Amino acid sequence: MNSNLIQIKNPAKLVWASMAILFLGSCGGSQNQAGGPGPGGAQPPATYPVFTIKAQTATLNNDYPATLQGEQNIDIRPKVDGFVEAIYVDEGSVVKKGQLLFKINAPQYQQDVNSAIAAVNSAEADVNSAQLVVNKTKPLVDKDIISHYELESDELTLKTKKATLAQAKTSLANAKTNLGYTTITSPVNGVIGTIPYKVGSLVTSTTTNPLTTVSNIGKVYAYFSLNEKQLLDFSRTVKGKTIKEKIANTPAVSLILSDGTNYPEQGRVETISGLIDTETGSASFRASFPNPVGLLRSGSSANVRIPEQVKDGILIPQRSSYELQGKHFVYVVDQTNAVKSVEVKIMDLTAGQFYVVTDGLKVGDKVVYDGNSSLKDAAKIKAEPMADDKVYQDLK
Repeated sequence: MNSNLIQIKNPAKLVWASMAILFLGSCGGSQNQAGGPGPGGAQPPATYPVFTIKAQTATLNNDYPATLQGEQNIDIRPKVDGFVEAIYVDEGSVVKKGQLLFKINAPQYQQDVNSAIAAVNSAEADVNSAQLVVNKTKPLVDKDIISHYELESDELTLKTKKATLAQAKTSLANAKTNLGYTTITSPVNGVIGTIPYKVGSLVTSTTTNPLTTVSNIGKVYAYFSLNEKQLLDFSRTVKGKTIKEKIANTPAVSLILSDGTNYPEQGRVETISGLIDTETGSASFRASFPNPVGLLRSGSSANVRIPEQVKDGILIPQRSSYELQGKHFVYVVDQTNAVKSVEVKIMDLTAGQFYVVTDGLKVGDKVVYDGNSSLKDAAKIKAEPMADDKVYQDLK
């Protein structure tokens, strides 16, 4: 009797309770009808891009630090003592062979020339005088007026005077040569280096520093070294039975300048040292590069790049592998779309953003392209095949 009165007195609460029960029942029914997974239900496999290994051709670049030197680096030194009277070039100037560079003020050499000229003139007069005596004596001997002894004596005197004249002329030539050393010209075509001495400086033939250096940089040599391991790899990969044949078969090399840009002219390896330096454990190489516009200068640094061709190799993007304890791994997908972590061995050199695999993979294997951090061995995935041109589009 009392409970019925309470229900009648609270009709609003009864209505709200009924609506809540109906709403919960409706939600539960909708979830069951949709077939969604309940608590603990299996999740669908995640989708990962997968590519198929195919043989590729690529170029690997071996870079070696190098020092550049001109074809000729000639120190210009004075051969006589004197003061720098004039400088006709500036540092960095391009000069031609025979072009005037310096003038040395050394008046004593002009005086030596003058003295030598006077000595020659005196000797010539003595010769002429002795010749006259011989010419006078000879007819008298022929007529038996005087003895033959007189003629022989005069002829010996003439020979002595002629010898003195020859000696005077030699002294004059030497004096002129020394005087010529007071004007200094360029021995080759090239570029002027630093000029440490200015006008008025005293210089001698024993001066430590040269007046300047002329560098012939029409062709520039790049000197670089390979260690023993690199030298063995070079010997095995380059065809040829002798060093000469291997040099001839070495591909054209390029030069990477100090700012990272490529030098436009290609060069060739010309020489390989026959000995390995016991201190550095390396062998010296020399490559030459044409230098038509004078961009390369002696003393500069650069990197010599020697290309190495890989034909029908197995290449994978670096992003497709991960490293663990110094080893490289990839995830290979089997026929059931399960992944397996596989160790791969790679070359030290890379082809851009690609590793060259030497062991662990074969042509036809399917490899996960990306997302290795979220995978585990034996995990099932939904493989999404990638086009070859997309995988290897950045391969050079």
